[in-house]
Amino acid sequence: MGQYLPIVVLAVLAVVFGVLSLLASVLLAPRRPNDAKSAPYECGIVPGKEPPERFPVSFYVIAMLFIMFDIEIIFAYPYALESRTLGTYGFIEMLSFSAVFFIAFVYAVARGALDWGPVKRDVAVAPVSAQRSPGVKVVGLEGREEAVSWA
Repeated sequence: MGQYLPIVVLAVLAVVFGVLSLLASVLLAPRRPNDAKSAPYECGIVPGKEPPERFPVSFYVIAMLFIMFDIEIIFAYPYALESRTLGTYGFIEMLSFSAVFFIAFVYAVARGALDWGPVKRDVAVAPVSAQRSPGVKVVGLEGREEAVSWA
């Protein structure tokens, strides 16, 4: 048990140092909030208004593709080291894993995961007219070239 004493002491010291650092920063830090400090940081660009559209999901899909590649490498590296001892069973398992991974990758690419250009639509969407019934709020007319009245 005595051989673990330095590790326990070091862990306790690390926790105590972390807690004391947090307490010191809370107690000693100046409190002068302003609009610039409370605003989210956007690479130095001051946001003038809300973004016109939602954040594109393609960014998350690309992140998932990177995670898929990382997982494949995590499984492929040990297999490469121990392929002789795993034999045919290990080869079949690695082949099936790679096939599932490849199918998922092809599906993601087919769904447009790597299309970074402007969105191209096959069907032309007619803009909504501002001439509606009095109780309906019309949104999304900014930036449209012309308003088409629905007859």
